[in-house]
Amino acid sequence: MPKIFILLFIMGMVYQTNGQIVSWRGENRSGHFNEENLLKIWPEDGPELLFLVEGIGKGWSSAIVASQRIFINGKIDSLEYLSAIDENGEIIWQVPYGLPWDQAYPETRGSVTVDDDRLYVISGQGVLSCIDKENGRVLWTADADDKFGAVVSTFGIAESPLIVDNKVICTPTGEEATMVAFDKITGELIWQSKSIGGKKSYMSPILYPYKDRSYILNGTDSHIFAVSPDDGEIVWMYKHYDRSRERNKEEWGKCIINSLVFKDDEILITRGYDYPAIMLKVDSTGSDVREKWVNPTLDNEHGGIVLVNNHIYGSNYGNNAKWVCLDWDTGEVTFLQKWNGSGSIVTADGMLYLYDGKRGNIGLVRPNPKEFELVSSFKIFKGTGQHWSHLSIFNGILYVRRGDVLMAYDVMRKE
Repeated sequence: MPKIFILLFIMGMVYQTNGQIVSWRGENRSGHFNEENLLKIWPEDGPELLFLVEGIGKGWSSAIVASQRIFINGKIDSLEYLSAIDENGEIIWQVPYGLPWDQAYPETRGSVTVDDDRLYVISGQGVLSCIDKENGRVLWTADADDKFGAVVSTFGIAESPLIVDNKVICTPTGEEATMVAFDKITGELIWQSKSIGGKKSYMSPILYPYKDRSYILNGTDSHIFAVSPDDGEIVWMYKHYDRSRERNKEEWGKCIINSLVFKDDEILITRGYDYPAIMLKVDSTGSDVREKWVNPTLDNEHGGIVLVNNHIYGSNYGNNAKWVCLDWDTGEVTFLQKWNGSGSIVTADGMLYLYDGKRGNIGLVRPNPKEFELVSSFKIFKGTGQHWSHLSIFNGILYVRRGDVLMAYDVMRKE
């Protein structure tokens, strides 16, 4: 069968349909992609490259796929652009949606969120935009950072918007409000939470279902907090930043980038710069948290972690970074293995996908809490700049972004 028809078949499979929310790092930003029938071993030189797209702009945002279109954002000249790409790798449209961050590392960070026929994205200067999925027309904007007096951290803005029911959520962390919710259709303000102070983190919010309620979890540079999605009430806060615990005394020690990972009544915090991973336990009422365990080994900087079969996988921080597995319940280290440098991680169809952030190696790893079980690997040579973008997997295709280039690899198992 010709390659183009195979690709069209793959992209046409029922995976994401209208009405579904598609976002950064897969299911609820957990690093899990709901995929099946993927390769369990790759050819020696890596999976087949289906297509390569140049001209998407500089950045580390990830590819998001919905309705047979690929959406990705990047900095082109002096503006941030959102690109829509078809299943053949051809750019359908590109639209500017705001100004990039203009200080340290001015490339795009946050990814687009897709909800039915609308796209939501936050610019490097903190403007939230709603964009028509079909033609790229900007439907409305809200300058949440300016309106609510945002206090921005050293490296700018990296948030991907969250959709909850009829609301689109973002976190200005301002003098007037910490988190806000807009009507996702009209852009009208629905609620604003109180301000808890502090600066913006680089986290993206997640929805946390607990017993008969749901909470929105996110953080500032000093606190993790839970918000009621109905009215914006801040239900609890936890101070994650404590200098007495810190070995690295630089301001960077207050950086927190990874979205939280949860299971039942437990929530895990992990970040880099020699700061420990912290497991929180939610009380029976959902109104408070306490520390369950603290582990100094897993200090993942910005590559994320995944929870698989009650074990946590990710890399730790530093020039001699290693890949780590922890027992979720106890925080015990079950393996610590050197494989290139630190990087990002996602999971799909029972396998781990690693992207080495320093050298550009991509690894396929079998989850095994007793040892680092590398099955296959290949190296990215296209594109320029750091290998910091998180991988995404949709419809049997692995998307790898490096700078101005997006690569699509066929990882579907052929029956």
